[in-house]
Amino acid sequence: MKSAYIALMLLCVCTIASAQSEPDSADIYFHHLDLDEVVVSSPVGQIKRKQSATPVSVVTQKTLRQTASSNIIEAVAKQPGVAQVTTGAGISKPIIRGLGYNRIVTVADGVRQEGQQWGDEHGIELDGQGIGQVEILKGPASLMYGSDAMAGVVIFHPEAIEADGRMSANISTEYQTNSGLIDYSLRFGGNKKGFVWNGRYSEKFAHAYKNKYDGYVPGTQFHERAANALLGINRNWGFSHLTLGYYHITPSMTEGERDPETGNLLYDEDQYPGNNLKTYCKALPYQQIRHYKAVLDNSFTLGDGLLKAIIGYQHNRRQEFEDHHHEGEDHHHEGEDQHEGEDQHHEAPVTVPEGSPEGSSDPCLDFLLHTLTYDARYAYNAFEGWKLNAGIGGMYQRSQNAGEEYLIPAYNLFDIGIFATASKSLKHWTLSGGLRFDYRHLHSHTLWDDGVEHFSDFTRDFNALSGSLGAVYHVNKHWNIRANAARGFRAPNLSELGSNGIHHGTLRYEIGNSNLRPEHSWQGDLGFDYNGRYLSTELSLFINRIENYIFAAHIPNIYGVAPSESEEEYRTFAYRQGDALLKGFEAGVDIHPIHQLHLAATFSMVDARQLHQPIETRYLPLTPPARLTADVKWEFTHNGDHHSNAPHHSNERTQHHRLDHIFDNAYVSVGVEHNFRQNHYYSAFDTETATPAYTLLNLSAGTDILLRNGRKLCELYLIADNLLNCAYQSHLSRLKYTDINRVTGRRGIYNPGRNVTVKLIFPIQF
Repeated sequence: MKSAYIALMLLCVCTIASAQSEPDSADIYFHHLDLDEVVVSSPVGQIKRKQSATPVSVVTQKTLRQTASSNIIEAVAKQPGVAQVTTGAGISKPIIRGLGYNRIVTVADGVRQEGQQWGDEHGIELDGQGIGQVEILKGPASLMYGSDAMAGVVIFHPEAIEADGRMSANISTEYQTNSGLIDYSLRFGGNKKGFVWNGRYSEKFAHAYKNKYDGYVPGTQFHERAANALLGINRNWGFSHLTLGYYHITPSMTEGERDPETGNLLYDEDQYPGNNLKTYCKALPYQQIRHYKAVLDNSFTLGDGLLKAIIGYQHNRRQEFEDHHHEGEDHHHEGEDQHEGEDQHHEAPVTVPEGSPEGSSDPCLDFLLHTLTYDARYAYNAFEGWKLNAGIGGMYQRSQNAGEEYLIPAYNLFDIGIFATASKSLKHWTLSGGLRFDYRHLHSHTLWDDGVEHFSDFTRDFNALSGSLGAVYHVNKHWNIRANAARGFRAPNLSELGSNGIHHGTLRYEIGNSNLRPEHSWQGDLGFDYNGRYLSTELSLFINRIENYIFAAHIPNIYGVAPSESEEEYRTFAYRQGDALLKGFEAGVDIHPIHQLHLAATFSMVDARQLHQPIETRYLPLTPPARLTADVKWEFTHNGDHHSNAPHHSNERTQHHRLDHIFDNAYVSVGVEHNFRQNHYYSAFDTETATPAYTLLNLSAGTDILLRNGRKLCELYLIADNLLNCAYQSHLSRLKYTDINRVTGRRGIYNPGRNVTVKLIFPIQF
């Protein structure tokens, strides 16, 4: 680890020493390295990225289009310091610097996304097709978002609204070879005299994915559909926008059971007629998640300041269906035709059958969550470069149980926070800081089942003072040094406080602790970045001390209710607290020696451990390993950069219709991702095991295809991930810990193998 760190630092120093500092204004390729015009979110409002005291990663819509993924979290998890916890191909949760779940706030359409994110197998209910830009704030952001923003924030910005007098539409489609993923999306938006609108409908479905060790993995198929609409008005006084959204996903859940004699994965023959694992139909067990959202976003110009008020309502319904006849052996079929390294089902027809699997009409778990969020803030541009910001925000939640099984109690929650921030711009300095006070009231409701109290009634109140203080020193127009200290806060969630039941997603019985104290963190950040004509490089170091860190510890099988035969299959975990320390860094370099060539590399690592613990419980669970990426990109044509602000002349295009006038923004890229061996893992009770290192080779190419008059016909992307079909297991894959293959000795299910993606995007201008 130390040698990799030293090598990367030497690379940065050598390239900096050899770089020229003066940019060439005629270099049309230089603009992508310039941080000055990149605008990001901060407690004092929108600022330029170079003025942010904390590290922020920005993922543009163009980058998202050049990336193959099965969901939006997978698309952004390639950023340094960011990873994902996965359950198959359809469910992903973000991890920032070793922390995730309720320690990360996800923001979409201007409000925090609330969708039962405490669960291991609970993904983020967002349609990636409608995302215009993603910001990843690394480190405590409680000052901006209150509780739960201890590790950071992922902000999904919607697509940009059209300029006045314009209307446009686009049609996009995608196909992935590994899981047969088919995706299409339709959009139409416009702006007429300040009346703005935008609408999108998307649908995506995939059958089981495959790898060379497991073949097709039954239970990894999913079906997703989403729709959203925006209506609003833009005026000189500001704007008012209403956004309505609907998201529905049905992921099947693989249990990873294997035949002890053959080692093949087992599946229900009734769910896969004809042993066809390439069916797009859901199979038991599966989830059904519906997420509804309505957001009213308002902005008013008042004097020298801006008043922003936003209110949102979300309704999340999460249902889990199981096979009530699961114990009958006749319902299982071993995959005898599936052998290691072979695909015996390639001749099976691809079908999209209708209807629900037999026995799935009543959900076992049925969570209903209602969330009302509110936020009002006033940003004031004061005298002599001061910017002041003050506001109030919070949420109200009501959660209900409607299923026949229970894991967490029904509850009501009220949350409110008051904050104030300030920033000052000097000649070489940008200073920023602020304070916030949060109060949260939580009431859990009692539940009786067959005369036994399953959940008890309790009330908890939490309050905390959080804040941050940071500074950026602008050495010159190329160099920046940034430092920040922040106090974070997180109140325990209901899963940690009140669980009492079998959590099928984690294959364990969980018992909450209603006496848990809130988590508090102190984090320090130190960063350096250089931005020149031939080179862009960044280094971000951090250390994070968490008090009262909450974790699940294994205990003897003592159930909160009388055990049954099925419950004896699950180990019992209870929530405990301790102290934790996380430290690490992210580094990146982008070398641009000539117009067409880009050489980029990133390295990130985190060491996350509990203090005062023996070796088997010392390291935090789900800590991503160190990761090194390297990319070589060659850009062939950039006609669009020359003509993006000027009309195309059809006569000239006709006379000079060469190859570079057919293809625009064409590129080809080769990338390598190396994940180092993870030896720091939570080994107690066989919770985690070491994960070997692996290397993935990726290839991508893309181009805009132009008509003779110079207008864009479409965008075409071809992406090949895991080109060498490497068999690997991510340390953060929850399928890594399913059954052992008694024939090969391998434990768990492997990640997807080679996957080739084709994307087409057709823009339509009116």
